[in-house]
Amino acid sequence: MDLLKECNLCPRKCGVDRYKKIGFCGATSRLKVAYYSLHMWEEPVISGTNGSGTIFFSHCSLRCLYCQNKKISIDGYGKIISKNKLEKIMLELQDRGAHNINLVTATQYVPQIVKVLHNIKNKSLKIPIVYNTSSYENIGTLKLIGPYVDIYLADLRYYDDSLALKYSYCDNYFEIATMAIDEMFRQVGPINVDNGIMKSGLIVRVLVLPGHTLDAKNIIDYLYHTYHDDIYISIMNQYTPVNVCKYDNLNRKLTEEEYDDVVNYALTIGVNMAFIQEGDTASESFIPNFDKKIV
Repeated sequence: MDLLKECNLCPRKCGVDRYKKIGFCGATSRLKVAYYSLHMWEEPVISGTNGSGTIFFSHCSLRCLYCQNKKISIDGYGKIISKNKLEKIMLELQDRGAHNINLVTATQYVPQIVKVLHNIKNKSLKIPIVYNTSSYENIGTLKLIGPYVDIYLADLRYYDDSLALKYSYCDNYFEIATMAIDEMFRQVGPINVDNGIMKSGLIVRVLVLPGHTLDAKNIIDYLYHTYHDDIYISIMNQYTPVNVCKYDNLNRKLTEEEYDDVVNYALTIGVNMAFIQEGDTASESFIPNFDKKIV
């Protein structure tokens, strides 16, 4: 069955024939990649000393209005490539010493990626596969890619669906995302780290949005009381106001006081397996230069 002829890969369930038209995400039936490189700015267990072999796919099914990667996620910057070219990129990154292959916002291309990984995973490609996602995922799509994924690097963006509707145009984010994260955990199990590098498991990122510390606390509370120390919770202060927004709170950086408040809450409830960020990470230097390494 060709899943692209009636595309329901993501929870938008557009049902369009992507050979003829595009749905909400903006992707056609052809693979499109904006950038690939060794990326040093993921969590330490992902980037390690050599970097994560990161591949940024064009378009996105969530399309948050504050997205720092708007150029590729919403504007669709990138280059059409073949499945053979994607295979070569993965093997090139492995040859350059990448600790893993990091598939960023890949939902809309899962059928094509699965065909590539089926040919090379555990054969010529020996390093772990990271699926880097907003968690706005269908369970069926996760089951399709799941046999090839070792690590899920997932977001949990919102606890309050009124925020999800306002900022990401979906009124069912928390239900969809938590079901997806549960499926991810079912697939990969508890954290497995060897010599400081993650081999399998789940990291859930919590991006603290300016003005929404309570929502971040609720997310952390949910994650900790659901998974305890079997997952990493990554509490992020790097919200970067790169797009002019109609909501004033999104036009500023997160304050140090806001971030410390969320981190202290996590410590108070007993979170141990967490990553926190120090210093001024909210800068455009953390956003890849997508013009530098076009495919």
